[in-house]
Amino acid sequence: MTRLVALLATLVVLLGLTTGCDPEDVQVPKAQGIDVDTPALVQEKQAAGIDDCVPGRAGPVSGGLPRQSLPCFGGGPDVELSTLRGPMLVSLWAYWCQQCRDEIPILQRFYAQHGDQVPVLGVDYMDPQTDGAMALLAEKRATYPSVADPYGDLSAQKPFPVLRGLPYLVFLAADGTVTYVKPGAVTSYQELLDLVDEHLGIRL
Repeated sequence: MTRLVALLATLVVLLGLTTGCDPEDVQVPKAQGIDVDTPALVQEKQAAGIDDCVPGRAGPVSGGLPRQSLPCFGGGPDVELSTLRGPMLVSLWAYWCQQCRDEIPILQRFYAQHGDQVPVLGVDYMDPQTDGAMALLAEKRATYPSVADPYGDLSAQKPFPVLRGLPYLVFLAADGTVTYVKPGAVTSYQELLDLVDEHLGIRL
C-alpha cells in the first residue's frame, strides 16, 4: 500500500468513527489498485476461521441483486451477486464504520445459530483499509464470508439506494428477489430475528 493510500485509509477511519458512516466521504481511486486477497489477508482469513464465499448457480431475476461480480475477501471464489438465492442476509459494512462494528457480533450470533437456514454474506464496501477490515472480522470472531467492493461499484445500483449511512442489510428471498433493504444498524439479536420473520417469512 502506498503512503497516499495509507494516509487515505487513516483519514477514512477517523471520519467514520467520529462523524458517522457515510460512504460519500470516501473516494477510492481504482488506480490505487487495492488488493483484497494478498497472501497476508489469505493467511489472516484462514487463522480467523472465516468461511469461504459460495457462488450462486442461478440466473439473474427481476427485483434481485445487481449483475455485479465481486471478489471474495481474503481469497476464494468470486461471487456474481445476481446469481444468489435466499433466504439470505447480505450485509454492507466497512472497517471505518462504527455502527458496522457494533452490528457484526449480532450478525455473527445469527450466523452461528441459523446460518444453515439463512446464510449471511458480508460486503466490505468502499474500504481501502483491507488489513484493518480483516483484523476487525477476526477481533469480532465473525466467521461468515465477505466479498469486497473497495471502489463502491454497487453504489446506486438497484435495489440499493444511493448508499449512505452504512451499514445496510439486504433481505434476499428464496426466489432471488430482494424483499427489504434496511439502512442503519440492527441493534439487537431479537430485532434481527423479527426482521427475518417479517421480511423472509422465517420464524426462528
